Amino acid sequence: MQRKNTLIGGLFLLAAILPLSALADAQEFKLANGMRVIVKEDHRAPVVVSQVWYRVGSMDEVNGKTGVAHALEHMMFKGTKAVPAGEFSKQIAVAGGRENAFTNRDHTAYFEQLQKSKLELALRLESDRMHNLVLLPKEFAKEIKVVMEERRLRTEDKPQALVYETLMATAYQTHPYHHPVIGWMNDLENMTADDARDWYRQWYAPNNATLVVVGDVESKDVLKLAERYFGKIKPVALPPRKPQSEPEQRGIKRVTVKAPAKLPYLAMSYHAPALRDPDKDWEPYALAVLAGVLDGNASARLNQELVRRQQIANSVSAGYDLIARGPSMFMFDGAPAEGKNVVELEAAIRGQIEKLKQDGVTEEELQRVKAQVIAAQVYQRDSMFYQAMLIGEVVTAGLSLNTLETRLAKLKAVTAAQVQEVARKYLVDDRLTVAVLDPQPLDNAQPVKPAAGGRHGN
Repeated sequence: MQRKNTLIGGLFLLAAILPLSALADAQEFKLANGMRVIVKEDHRAPVVVSQVWYRVGSMDEVNGKTGVAHALEHMMFKGTKAVPAGEFSKQIAVAGGRENAFTNRDHTAYFEQLQKSKLELALRLESDRMHNLVLLPKEFAKEIKVVMEERRLRTEDKPQALVYETLMATAYQTHPYHHPVIGWMNDLENMTADDARDWYRQWYAPNNATLVVVGDVESKDVLKLAERYFGKIKPVALPPRKPQSEPEQRGIKRVTVKAPAKLPYLAMSYHAPALRDPDKDWEPYALAVLAGVLDGNASARLNQELVRRQQIANSVSAGYDLIARGPSMFMFDGAPAEGKNVVELEAAIRGQIEKLKQDGVTEEELQRVKAQVIAAQVYQRDSMFYQAMLIGEVVTAGLSLNTLETRLAKLKAVTAAQVQEVARKYLVDDRLTVAVLDPQPLDNAQPVKPAAGGRHGN
């Protein structure tokens, strides 16, 4: 199930298990124009990861222009006067690196992974397109067709993706998380180069950006390069961001999606809080542990009970996003086993929720989940890219870099009673939205056309 439109899936695991010890000594700087620069030295290999994060995503869009954040991400590879279309990727490839980008509800980010001596190339190219992008109507008209085809292939031709999109549009009544990151098709069909240009001028500025560099570098050298290439770019007056809270839900919401498919599918979401004060909040940490109890590994409750023992589901999962600029959700999804249906699967999932509310979590389960969190850090420490990802996600969500130093201790401190308490408080009917796939005969499906091209973007 697609919980977030990010390059990296499984955000709960990324948020909960990345090694804080590997990130605690990251150094943060701020240029005179407001751009943040965060450097994490990691000298185990002669490589470097460079990421530029813009604190703008689909949640900042307005009705009629949904998808513009993602569309502009595509256009950021279409060239400047100094670096014509296609040259950005070509220069990175010639240098032996890789690059791409991703758009999320909360942010848009661009990255390069290179040999350490090539960091200057990445920063030069990123700074150039931060303020010199050429947006030609002819190029936009071609690229928006690529985006529309991407929407067809990734959403409209994927029944489970349609269910997820419908679930979010139903669960969020007013918050802009209601809209899909890729945008509604009608908005894409009517989008213009001016829409993308306005978005670029409003949000792509150093005072709305964070440069994250992780690798075999010296912090002082990275700062010098950042000042050389980004320091002269002028800040802009950013549009005001008005508070956007979701009104309280007043009962279960249900929606059915009919689409050509072989099997039925179920998705459930409960409104839940995201992390706001890393030092004082405890509920988000307890919700993260709760997700691990239900779906931490093959021996977790949902898989053990519903797939193996009761054989009600072919697959079932749970997840929770700890970090978000907007409100979060606690999610479930699954496919019923042969001879079972979504009604039985929903009842079984809700049965496991009620059992947890009534009986709580055993100390053995709690310790197992915490052990998984700690053990996974050893593995995640090997990835410079994931280190940079977590840093960028935390700071663009408006949280302090210190969050990385406190998270592990907070997760370790979660008690069985707290896990039971958040289950009782948040996994309730008045917070629940249920979406089901009603599979239609595959004979009704339209043939899938090949993609029109385009490698960048999510």
